[in-house]
Amino acid sequence: MNSENGYRGQCFCGEVQFTVTGTPAGMGYCHCESCRSWSAGPVNAFTLWKPEAVTITRGADHVGTYNKTPHSYRKWCRNCGGHLFTEHPGLGLTDVYAAVIEDFPYEACVHVHYSETTLPMRDGLPKMKDLPKEMGGSGYRVAE
Repeated sequence: MNSENGYRGQCFCGEVQFTVTGTPAGMGYCHCESCRSWSAGPVNAFTLWKPEAVTITRGADHVGTYNKTPHSYRKWCRNCGGHLFTEHPGLGLTDVYAAVIEDFPYEACVHVHYSETTLPMRDGLPKMKDLPKEMGGSGYRVAE
């Protein structure tokens, strides 16, 4: 179902499968310590969707949840440990990791929490100190 309206995704082993439909509310890179620690990588490529745009189509009983804070409910496959997405109830959005959506035309438009970066990226995109104002952040930009 990879088309203009929807894309398929899955965990590492394929036990959990899902679709995202419509258009994401945003795409970018997160450099915060929490995302780096969770992903075991220096940066996390995110796509933000309205919760109703994300549908688990297989393996819902294999989805585990962990929340370190009430701001983020991280989801993964309990079979393989593959990361799936993070629900952000305060924002009313779900972050589906770009890497787990098949053939998705990912186009980052912003870097968030760039003040915490461990991997500077000079790509001309806006670099936010924390989050944009519309997402509850300061809206301050930092130098590339």
